[in-house]
Amino acid sequence: MSGFYVTTAIPYVNAAPHLGHALELVQADALARHRRRRGGDVRFLTGTDDNALKNVTAARAAGVPTGDFVAANAARFAGLRGPLDLSFDDFISTSTDPRHADGVRRLWAECGHDFYRRRYEGLYCNGCERFLDGDSCPEHAEPPAPVAEENWFFRLSRYQARLLDALESRELDIVPAARRNEVLAFVRAGLRDISVSRPAARADGWGVPVPGDPSQVVYVWWDALANYVTALSEGSDYQRWWVEAERVHVIGKGIVRFHAVHWPALLLSAGRPLPSRLFVHDYLTVDGAKISKSAGTAVDPAALVAEFGTDAVRWWLLRDPAPNGTTDFTADRLRTRANQDLANGLGNLVHRTVKLRAGRPLAAGDDLAADLPGRIDRALAAFDFREATEAVIEAVDRLNRVIEAERPWQLAHPEAVLATLVRSARTVAAELVPFLPGGAARLRAQLRDGAAPAPVFPRLG
Repeated sequence: MSGFYVTTAIPYVNAAPHLGHALELVQADALARHRRRRGGDVRFLTGTDDNALKNVTAARAAGVPTGDFVAANAARFAGLRGPLDLSFDDFISTSTDPRHADGVRRLWAECGHDFYRRRYEGLYCNGCERFLDGDSCPEHAEPPAPVAEENWFFRLSRYQARLLDALESRELDIVPAARRNEVLAFVRAGLRDISVSRPAARADGWGVPVPGDPSQVVYVWWDALANYVTALSEGSDYQRWWVEAERVHVIGKGIVRFHAVHWPALLLSAGRPLPSRLFVHDYLTVDGAKISKSAGTAVDPAALVAEFGTDAVRWWLLRDPAPNGTTDFTADRLRTRANQDLANGLGNLVHRTVKLRAGRPLAAGDDLAADLPGRIDRALAAFDFREATEAVIEAVDRLNRVIEAERPWQLAHPEAVLATLVRSARTVAAELVPFLPGGAARLRAQLRDGAAPAPVFPRLG
């Protein structure tokens, strides 16, 4: 494939962004930066899901017009670009971006042959914005509400065999394997048709009206999932990024079914290509508790950066979360990780190397980190950020051991050792760019200029 199109899920804007959102944004950013460093053609999309009923409810509770409420929170998500040093190429807000509503209507028309209207009664989870299969929601403690209404339905059941084939053949691949197996089991058990609209009256008219039926608005998940193609409009951008490129969605485990079943079926109905891969990250907790605004555990990423710095926050988000299973965040763990890996490890390596060099002209040395690019390539191809960052730290440890073993400050002619250290440290700094773009730039400047070094990664108290 000729390009790399990476997207995050677009979050509801019923509240401010929290650390879980930062995790997904930083993971997608590292993937995008890595591909760009390897010379790839990359497009990185994120945005906000503005058209949810829960946004309407939150705005009503705040006593603010829905449009104003949504715009203010959407701006907070877009504003994470600076604190988290994000490199997204496009940001779509689904209530205001003119590309979106037009694209949703186009997609709805393409799937028209798979719609029918009927009355439905069931339990509805307001947190997930979906009707439940059982009597409780595994994601939200709030009891579901009984809802009876007439909606437009989509013939999801028609696409069971085709979806199963795409999943089993890995035409649509899901990482990690545990999530892929969950989706396979769900599809094999049989698919039922799904509701894809909501009464406009229940939504206070907020959302994209169903074409030809103003009494209904397009169901928020149909609306939101469409952003991956509506952001491309039509024509050359669509061809370049949704037909010819590798298409990767970075999402949380709670929305796998929407992305691995509903979204591909929608695309099949519309005659469009499927995503290439889904990377599903697990959840974070904060101080042992589920992230919750009401419980005071919804850590503000911008405030965290203001306290600890971008490098420390990005590094923790890429270094510590487990590929499988929930990872607990504490400020002490972030501080310990930054001090251990960045201040004592990487920063100390470059500080000592530049100080020992002291302006000496050096010939080309050996590269003791020559294996690092390949290790990072393999790790990120598998979306294993922990393995990729571990490869960086192992290279750093290797070079620090060389300094201790060779003791260049005691040598009459340390130039050969220093040449090797400088060349190897430059490789490490270059490979650090996808993870810590700011810190990597400062390290590379020190190694290039040989100036009197200041700590690139100061210890966190």
